[in-house]
Amino acid sequence: MRRRPLIAGASAAGLAVALTLGAAVAPHRPSGVRATAGSGAGAPASGVAGLQARLRDQPHDAAGWASLGLAYVEQARVTGDTTYYPKADGVLRRSLKEAPGNDGALAGLGALAAARHDFHGALRNADAALAANPYGQRAAAVRVDALVELGRYPEALAAGRRADAARPGIPIFTRLAYVRELRGEVKEARRVLDLARTSATDRGDLAYIATASGEMSWNDGDLGRAEREYAEALRASPGSVPAMAGAARVRAAKGDVAGALAGWAEIVRRLPLPQYLTEYGELLESAGRRAEADRQYAVAETWARIAKADGVDADLETALFESDHGSPAEALRAARAEYGRRCPGPARVRQCSVHAADALAWALHRNGKDREALRYARQATATGYRRAEFRFHLGVIEKAAGDRAAARRDLADSLRRNPRFSPLWAPRAKAALDDLGGTP
Repeated sequence: MRRRPLIAGASAAGLAVALTLGAAVAPHRPSGVRATAGSGAGAPASGVAGLQARLRDQPHDAAGWASLGLAYVEQARVTGDTTYYPKADGVLRRSLKEAPGNDGALAGLGALAAARHDFHGALRNADAALAANPYGQRAAAVRVDALVELGRYPEALAAGRRADAARPGIPIFTRLAYVRELRGEVKEARRVLDLARTSATDRGDLAYIATASGEMSWNDGDLGRAEREYAEALRASPGSVPAMAGAARVRAAKGDVAGALAGWAEIVRRLPLPQYLTEYGELLESAGRRAEADRQYAVAETWARIAKADGVDADLETALFESDHGSPAEALRAARAEYGRRCPGPARVRQCSVHAADALAWALHRNGKDREALRYARQATATGYRRAEFRFHLGVIEKAAGDRAAARRDLADSLRRNPRFSPLWAPRAKAALDDLGGTP
């Protein structure tokens, strides 16, 4: 007997409109962070070793090669070591050689492409995997991720609903919740996450759901609820780095800078990804420890270079980092390239990831092109996604472009949403608003 879709029972009004998903991308949570929604702690090294041993004995096992490829992708996710990606590519293609067209290898190639931020490739491979097996949950999840990252939000909603009807489960349900969040429908997103929480049993799933709920609370400036959600996530999965990062943000926002710095030091020791290194650096910089901050920024730049060599498109991360801490010209190059990849087609019909639009707007501003930047900053805030940084960027750009009334409104809104959204940038938002004679 088929399971009832998890989406059933949701309000008709809430689910009748377009929805989308994302692999989470934000200034400090770039593409790929949410792409593994609902996943647990990752494939242990012993599991990888076991698969390798099995394949030495059974070299024509297509399913085994596919499983090893997915294990490599997961190892890259949990360790930040992008050298797993070329390995994953090789063994997934070996799986296809042993069994052409098998959906496990195609879904794995889709997951790998998404991890490398090749979202067009992820979509192609997910579509091929679903053609071979319409009930493949991994391929369905990758498909939704890719559509979100390409800014094709109505299609992502439809894909998520089809996936939920075909094979309900936490990976699809959490994606649907994120889509609601991207649309600014936080109440509905919370309701969906709460339903997911009641059906989850895996500790990694429970930690992911609590962390996602904590991030929504953070975006709304509800520090108390965010702190409780991150604590719940860490009870379920004590080593969850996203939950540790959320807890460190809350500590900093509540004035415990020493505790936050200790938390960030441990986070980057465990998983030295650019978004974490940059956040740690910005907290150090806000505390007057610029030399230490610069060391974190240097490691973030090194990671991007290594990742590029392993086939990862890191232009979004590069654009955001260079806009704030490096070369404005390099930021603009990267932002234009990323926007072009994610948002193809004529401008009059173009759909785009809000994260790519925000990155391009900010890079244009940092290069003194504020009139051009306004278009993209407005695109980034048009969906209703409640992210204080986006509204801050819009307000600063409006101020630079001479629209003082709009700048007052949007800077005030950024601080109302979350007055402590960043230890480095929230004070600058307040200073810009004060200069305009406004109040949060």
